[in-house]
Amino acid sequence: MTPTDFKKKAAEILDEVKKARSVLLHCHPSPDPDSVGSALAMKFALEQLGKKTTVIKGDSEIPKAFMHFPGAEDILQKNFFEIDLNEFDLFIVLDSSITGISRIQEVVFPPSLKVINIDHHRTNEGCGSINLIDLSYPANCLILFELFKLWNIDTDSNISANLFIGAYTDTGGFKYEGVTAETYMAAGELVSKLPDMPGLVAKMENSTTLGFLEFQAAALSTISVFHGGIIAIASVPHVVIKEKELREEDIQPSRISSFLRTVPDWKVVACAVEVPQGEVKISFRSSDSKTYDVSKLAAALGGGGHKSAAGVRMTMSLDEAIQKIVETAKVLYNL
Repeated sequence: MTPTDFKKKAAEILDEVKKARSVLLHCHPSPDPDSVGSALAMKFALEQLGKKTTVIKGDSEIPKAFMHFPGAEDILQKNFFEIDLNEFDLFIVLDSSITGISRIQEVVFPPSLKVINIDHHRTNEGCGSINLIDLSYPANCLILFELFKLWNIDTDSNISANLFIGAYTDTGGFKYEGVTAETYMAAGELVSKLPDMPGLVAKMENSTTLGFLEFQAAALSTISVFHGGIIAIASVPHVVIKEKELREEDIQPSRISSFLRTVPDWKVVACAVEVPQGEVKISFRSSDSKTYDVSKLAAALGGGGHKSAAGVRMTMSLDEAIQKIVETAKVLYNL
């Protein structure tokens, strides 16, 4: 998206915001800090504009590791189907496509609800009447950073904390593909508004549970390597989750796949977790996204994401899912 197009979209969105009386925001299923940070930062920005704003948690519980983000205590503990949409005239979908609003059932918008979609994922085709989808930003919070500048929003400490934590995590601590000099400049500007940036990050990162360590141990004990060592997959069956009585917050496949990516020879890695309802949740990572774009692998399997980080849910057994991943990767990457 060109800077001119971005400014045009920003102005169109602001016009709709000004018309709205009550705005709905959400967190996507299994929310990460970019999802939660985007929602909370937008909440504070809209409140500066005098708008009544509600953030719902969505399908999943907000991880305890994120509950110190400014405004997190105000998140309404309901999913999309537990609220009365007639109470809102604008819904801003952040950091996700329509499938990221809820996986409980099909999401349908009433005609009276205006929908705006702001995202940075390449697989998002846009679910709003206005769609600001810019793939050049490595974090959705960085889109909002630019958006708020154009709206003349005061990026105070509350907004800055949420934008920074989203940008920090979605870029892997500012080391993933897509990070530019502008990314660091934005981060520096946000940090200048934060009285305790190290504490903000430390509270989130130093929150490992015993349950996660048990999940990690189970996952790492199952690693299988395919296609001459190019692909590595860790997997955790649901029976193990039940036996160990793991909670939702303990099950973090993205942390496992990110760890697997540190092995230099493994170019495509995944953590596959069997969840109830006969589904398998898979987190992909790539250490060579120019050659092995995992967003394409995820898309081929029905999911989406970025070149170096993507995910999908597959309705099949764990063994079938792993086989499908291996077979699809073979064809996609010509292995």
